[in-house]
Amino acid sequence: MLIFVFLSLHEIGAHYQYSDAVPGEWLKRVLHTERNHYDRVVHFAFGLLLSYPQREILIRKAGLRGKWIYGLPILTTLALSAAYEIIEAIVAAIVDPTDAAAFLGLQGDPWDSQEDMFMGLAGASVAMFALALVNFRQGAKLSRAASTVRRPPQS
Repeated sequence: MLIFVFLSLHEIGAHYQYSDAVPGEWLKRVLHTERNHYDRVVHFAFGLLLSYPQREILIRKAGLRGKWIYGLPILTTLALSAAYEIIEAIVAAIVDPTDAAAFLGLQGDPWDSQEDMFMGLAGASVAMFALALVNFRQGAKLSRAASTVRRPPQS
């Protein structure tokens, strides 16, 4: 479901072009900004929605355990975000060298790529922190329940 939601958000951006996406225009009015921030929403959603499936793959296929199950999906999201921005810049330079900034949808922001990567990092961090908090609380609840169970005396 998480992957489906992310792909749906991505499809909206691809359909309207991220710099002109309708949800971003609504967000522009709400936040009173000049820039359509829909691409930032999708980058945040990339981290938020896809870090959990990454974590599950790392646990099930790579046998990852310990605190790495929370940290590695964050680092992987940052690496994938950086790789995407680099590939996007190379493609823009090849496809339209004279107007690459418009192709990239920078909307006048020279730090667009770095901010997009940060949004992915922030989304993954929020997801993994929330998951760690839930797991910690469930673990504490289970240990309290186990300590209150009366065991019959052993002979």
